Amino acid sequence: MKKIIIHLYALFSFNQIAISAETGGMPQLNPEFWFSQIFWLTISFGILFIVLSKFILPKIRNNLESRKSQIMDNIEIADDQKIKGEKNLKEYDKIIFDAKDSAKKTFNLAKEKIQLELSKEREKIENELNSKIKDAENEIDDLIKSAPEKINLVTVDTAGEIIQKLIGVEVNKSNVSAIVNEQIKTTRDK
Repeated sequence: MKKIIIHLYALFSFNQIAISAETGGMPQLNPEFWFSQIFWLTISFGILFIVLSKFILPKIRNNLESRKSQIMDNIEIADDQKIKGEKNLKEYDKIIFDAKDSAKKTFNLAKEKIQLELSKEREKIENELNSKIKDAENEIDDLIKSAPEKINLVTVDTAGEIIQKLIGVEVNKSNVSAIVNEQIKTTRDK
């Protein structure tokens, strides 16, 4: 029942529009031209549909499918490249780690070798220095032992010359030597 009422209302409204269109002067709304308008509308949209469905839409569909396949191929290639890149990165990290480890070992070996050579060289230099020190100590000991005698001789000669110049008489060296030795003994005792 509701359907019938809706159809009647639509038909009544449609008749009202048609009657008002006849009197208004718009030819598109004139019912006598409707059949030709519907006919040409159907033909033009039918041709448009056929052209779109047979010529344009297949090209668009093919283009979309080729893009989709190309994108999928690119994604697959990118995934492969990513896997290869990660593998190469791991290999490079391993190579770098091995190189660092090798360099560290080489450095440690060189360091130990240099330290060994330095310790040998140090021992050699210390031995040379010790022998030179001993030689110098021996020379000093010899000089210390021979110094008083030489000092005595120089003192005796100097004192004899001084006395000779002061008095004008040549003095016996044994007398001067006895006096100098006596003075040295008294100086040591103090």
